[in-house]
Amino acid sequence: MRGWTHRQPLVFLFVSALLWFGLYRLLEPASEVLVALLPVERSSRLGSALQFFLYDTPKVLVLLTGVVFMMGMVNSWFTPERTRAILAGRVEGVANAMAAGLGIVTPFCSCSAVPLFIGFVQAGVPLGVTFSFLIAAPMVNEVALALLFGLFGWKIALIYMGLGLAVAIIAGWVIGRLKMEAHLEDWVRDMPRFSPDEADSAMTLPQRIDAGFASVREIVGRVWPYILGGIAVGAGIHGYVPEDFMASILGKDAWWSVALAILIGIPMYANAAGIIPVVQALLAKGAALGTVLAFMMSVIALSLPEMVILRKVLKLRLIAVFIGVVACGILVVGYVFNAVM
Repeated sequence: MRGWTHRQPLVFLFVSALLWFGLYRLLEPASEVLVALLPVERSSRLGSALQFFLYDTPKVLVLLTGVVFMMGMVNSWFTPERTRAILAGRVEGVANAMAAGLGIVTPFCSCSAVPLFIGFVQAGVPLGVTFSFLIAAPMVNEVALALLFGLFGWKIALIYMGLGLAVAIIAGWVIGRLKMEAHLEDWVRDMPRFSPDEADSAMTLPQRIDAGFASVREIVGRVWPYILGGIAVGAGIHGYVPEDFMASILGKDAWWSVALAILIGIPMYANAAGIIPVVQALLAKGAALGTVLAFMMSVIALSLPEMVILRKVLKLRLIAVFIGVVACGILVVGYVFNAVM
């Protein structure tokens, strides 16, 4: 495999894309065949739950593998050093938009929050711009967009990307306007500044293919348990939870549903791979799209583990402002989306 990718990288990419597409198209009929072979009625609750699990599990894994591989190649252009160099010295507002956009194509998650935050501060990146990046990177990443595209189609994926970017840009800009640099921990404020240099990106196509494979091993290898767990929960909701019950809790008619969804989502520990299959099942049972997207955004962008990590570099008041501003943005997104959809 390695020899082929290095000798004929373009041929490898073309053949791999054809095989991936053919496999993806076979997944739904294959899941129906598997359920038909089992001693359960397809129309029963158990049969419905099993078909959901047997179809969504390989579908999500195949889709995620393909997208993560492509994004791994793209990410080879965006090292932490290069990202800092792009953001440093930009005009506020424009820099917030650039930071949020870079959050989509860079392989950073909440686990990288502290070292990235420190690096941005040392490079002279404004606080609000740093927050725009840190909001967008986990919330509007390749995993979230790939799963949304596979489960809901390109329109929902694009809408989610637009809404997520809007929340990241506006929230970062607001935090920047509040001038809260004094609420960084003292040791962070006192760090020496440096001038970031762009990293060398002169990699060959075979090397970028290797980077794609490395990304698949790292990301898919890390998130597959969350995928199985999320799809299992989604399958249970899909097969057994009554539609009327879910609609009464998370439907459009419940005016408090968006706020409740955010409050439930903030203390949860999950990522896009685990939460999106649950979102799919909730929608199928009558939950409003704006409500479940708000729930998803709060889980991914305001997770409790990320807040614990950020506590190492931020004082409590700045963390509270960060949570409040982002939560308000998500709340507006949820209500607007429910009103227009």
